[in-house]
Amino acid sequence: MSVSVLSPTRALGSVSGLLQVAVLLGLLLLLLKAVQLYLHRQWLLKAFRQFPSTPSHWLFGHSKEFQKGQDLQWIRNVTEKFPCACPQWLWGSRAKFTIYDPEYMRAILGRSDPKNHGLYKFLAPWLGYGLLLLNGQTWFEHRRMLTPAFHYDILKSYVGLMADSVRVMLDKWEELISQDSQVEVFGHVSVMTLDTIMKCAFSQQDSVQTERDFSGYIKAIRDLNNLFLTRMRNFFYQNDIIYRLTRDGRRNHQTCQLAHQHTDRVIKLRKEHLQKNEELEKLRKKRHLDFLDILLLARMENGSSLSDEDLRAEVDTFMFAGHDTTASGISWILYALASHPEHQQRCREEIKSLLGDGTSITWNHLGQMPYTTMCIKEALRLYPPVPGVGRELSKPITFPDGRSLPKGISIGLSFYGLHHNPRVWPNPEVFDPFRFAPGSTQHSHAFLPFSGGSRNCIGKQFAMNELKVTVALTLLRFELAPDPSRIPIPFAEIVLTSKNGIHLKLKKLL
Repeated sequence: MSVSVLSPTRALGSVSGLLQVAVLLGLLLLLLKAVQLYLHRQWLLKAFRQFPSTPSHWLFGHSKEFQKGQDLQWIRNVTEKFPCACPQWLWGSRAKFTIYDPEYMRAILGRSDPKNHGLYKFLAPWLGYGLLLLNGQTWFEHRRMLTPAFHYDILKSYVGLMADSVRVMLDKWEELISQDSQVEVFGHVSVMTLDTIMKCAFSQQDSVQTERDFSGYIKAIRDLNNLFLTRMRNFFYQNDIIYRLTRDGRRNHQTCQLAHQHTDRVIKLRKEHLQKNEELEKLRKKRHLDFLDILLLARMENGSSLSDEDLRAEVDTFMFAGHDTTASGISWILYALASHPEHQQRCREEIKSLLGDGTSITWNHLGQMPYTTMCIKEALRLYPPVPGVGRELSKPITFPDGRSLPKGISIGLSFYGLHHNPRVWPNPEVFDPFRFAPGSTQHSHAFLPFSGGSRNCIGKQFAMNELKVTVALTLLRFELAPDPSRIPIPFAEIVLTSKNGIHLKLKKLL
């Protein structure tokens, strides 16, 4: 029997040939990708030809400005230069169309365009596909299922729970100012709002503010906010495979697991409680159910309608949205009042005449503080908790001024830009509560702290109640002043935060 053996020279030649073919294929793929990106850029340039913008680099777009943390300054600048909207280039072949005009807002929010998948998909490993990320019929079904959790009668019962959580935070502040009058409020308010949402929506009995276990969750949320922003702005992080191999990608995975451990624990504890027959019967007899109970009952009674994955996605979404956005709103409202002592004092006098020493605050009180409500709304205008949201055009659109865009364009609805647009709000940087005085008129889409249209914030009334309760009880207990050595620098993440925290000086009132 003869055995033919491949000579080393022929073997090397064969390997070399394969490498050459692989290199050529790689170069061909790169060339095709470059052509694809070039053609997409040309398509975008053509689509945006009616809309001028600030100069941008052909490759880096406006990204250098954003990497320096100048997003909000850029928005304020373009609202002065370009009416209604302008393109914002993330890099050479990727751009979004940023709008900040009430008519443009109404045109977009009056449609049913889906969320921008290219942007929001980065949140999916953390939040899953709950109300924030869902689109179409599934979104509609989940929204309809969860709307009863925010019924008038349910919200009325939450006011006392909100007040209890606020008082725990204020007691902490009393202890802290005995050593130093300065307090970084955003961190404390975040824990307080988590405490509130846990009690109101997730039937938590114990106070989050007195348990150390929850500090890890708060930190995880802050880290995930930062990681999302970093990924969104990094060209190389757009690909899932590449991102998972990076240090940020691994950190994002680990931090998501930490957040999920917290929500899994909440779901597990409530499930165990409801497995007792008498508790389940009580639940079925209730006229109105809490948020988590609606989800669990839907899962138990019709398992096919809500999977375990759907359940956790909604819990993750509301755990985050229900505390982080309100924490942002409350913190910036307190800063705005601290910076304008004359308005702070007038609010305090109104609240004191209504509540006395504040030992009791009820649902009925919340509608009887008009000046405080004006100040809250003006602070939300200056500092909207969610700076913006995204959509992707599912069909062409023509705006009221006659300009149009084709299907497939990514839209950024900048609520921060809208609220700082001098054509909409004269002297937009001035804190003027009388913009919201009874009888004042404004465009229906000029003020959108909770978005608008069919996809507005489902918990906006819950949030407004919590803002009012917190402001009222805080002003009765403390006099607020800004820390001149640490003026907060607004920074746009998923929510509006501050680069250097929100530091206030507190003085206990006698």
